[in-house]
Amino acid sequence: MTGKQVTGSGHFGVVRLCRERSTGALYAAKVLRMRRGRPGPERAQVEREVSILRQLRHPNILRLHQLFEVADGGELFDFIAEKEMLSEEEAIEFLGQILSGVQYLHARLIAHFDLKPENIMLQDKDVPKPWIKIIDFGLARQLEDGITYRSLCGTPQYIGSGPWGATG
Repeated sequence: MTGKQVTGSGHFGVVRLCRERSTGALYAAKVLRMRRGRPGPERAQVEREVSILRQLRHPNILRLHQLFEVADGGELFDFIAEKEMLSEEEAIEFLGQILSGVQYLHARLIAHFDLKPENIMLQDKDVPKPWIKIIDFGLARQLEDGITYRSLCGTPQYIGSGPWGATG
């Protein structure tokens, strides 16, 4: 694999666009900073994310290979900001794709726990009807009967109050 172009970044790492030399296929490689004694994701968190992603097969959720499937259209958030306004038809299309992905996760008892505009990417933004990909399953959990999940997780700007407290 070769790749240098950064297509996204987060608190602990970057995503780089990569091309497989033997096939020419494009992939997104999530590169995490995992250093001892410094802030960053713990190995267990990364292994949990990989375990969850291995179970998923849905057109609106990024698929795990050895690396991640390409989603080089950028963030949905940036796409909307550039346009300044979505048509009602575009909003319905994006929302339908997002809800389809969330329904798929919930049917498999998986909670994302960090769904926000920055974690919704476009597969390709230069097409009439872009497909979205839900990404960043670092906080996701496989839910189990009888277990209550409570944690302060997610992005502070998006954490709200409600009957679910900080479990949302």
